[in-house]
Amino acid sequence: MYKKNRNESIFIKSNSIKFKKFKSNNKRIFKKDYKSLFKFSLSSAILILFFFGLPVITNFMDENFKPNIEISNISKKNFDLTLNNKDIFQKKDYSDEETSLENVYDDIDVFNSDSNNLNTSRLSASTIVQLFEDTKYDLKKVKETKLVNIGNSIDHLPLEMKKIENTQKRKNLFIQIVLPLIIEENTKIRLDRKKLFAILNKNNNSNSEREWLSEKFKQYGVKSNDFSTLKIRMDEIPASLAIAQAAKETGWGTSRFAQEGNALFGQWTWSGEGIKPAGAEIGSKHKIAKFKVLKASVKAYQRNLNTHSGYKEFRKERAIQRDNDERLDSLKLVNYLDKYAETGQQYIDVIKKIIKQNSLTDFDDVNVMPTSNKTKKLI
Repeated sequence: MYKKNRNESIFIKSNSIKFKKFKSNNKRIFKKDYKSLFKFSLSSAILILFFFGLPVITNFMDENFKPNIEISNISKKNFDLTLNNKDIFQKKDYSDEETSLENVYDDIDVFNSDSNNLNTSRLSASTIVQLFEDTKYDLKKVKETKLVNIGNSIDHLPLEMKKIENTQKRKNLFIQIVLPLIIEENTKIRLDRKKLFAILNKNNNSNSEREWLSEKFKQYGVKSNDFSTLKIRMDEIPASLAIAQAAKETGWGTSRFAQEGNALFGQWTWSGEGIKPAGAEIGSKHKIAKFKVLKASVKAYQRNLNTHSGYKEFRKERAIQRDNDERLDSLKLVNYLDKYAETGQQYIDVIKKIIKQNSLTDFDDVNVMPTSNKTKKLI
């Protein structure tokens, strides 16, 4: 009995100890759970406050500390590619959004900033030929050196173009007159394109860069910050294509529109100053756009191809050629100019024939000759 009682006594004591330990352990677990719950609640509260407070903080920063335009940075490798007119976007994006073209010709005027030093008097054909001889400007040399002196810029076609009986001489003189104008405008576009890519490679932009971008968005009829469309529109027109279209539209410089209005590309206008076509239908209100200098006609032509919705596929094909690191191919690009003339495919065939017969692609890689401070600024 003693042993039994003793054992019971020990058993009871043991249970008591276990219960105390159990209570102690429960307290520790409860404290741990309480601490975990407290930490979780505190973290949740902080996250909730952060997400609710973030818009308020953002609005406050936007209103009081307006940052420069920020453009996502790209690698140095891609930046180097863009300076050589290669695509900077990993994803091929050829979007060309429809926008208002109300202001795209605002900078193209008769005597704008580009025309400060222009002599707007009309020179005779013999005077122009002599001028070109004195400056050693001939097309054969241009093809060899791939350089043209834009100081040979002429403001008007000579009235005697029709009187030049030798067809080849008339063609050569016409090309000599329009080539420097086309190359100069292409060079300006090329430099603008490089500047655009340089800006895209920066995290922040200066006030002058933002103003420049704003101006270019207007010139190319692009919505602000739509860099994809601006990149596609801000590009050159191959010299061979421009020369061929000018030759077709003016009869190699002999048409009334070219002689009276410096209209090299037959662009229509319904509101601006222009010349009424002789064979226009009764009730037709369109005119051929008139310019005071040839250079303005070239610039308007390039802006037209680079902005009008009718040439969207032309610009897409040009962008694809850029992405493939190809030389701009006028014989491929012209396939997308079926809307340039009412004759459609027939017009395309004529332009191709002019390019091939006159070896105009030889002028596609011609650059500006750095002969003056003016030209040095362009290269």
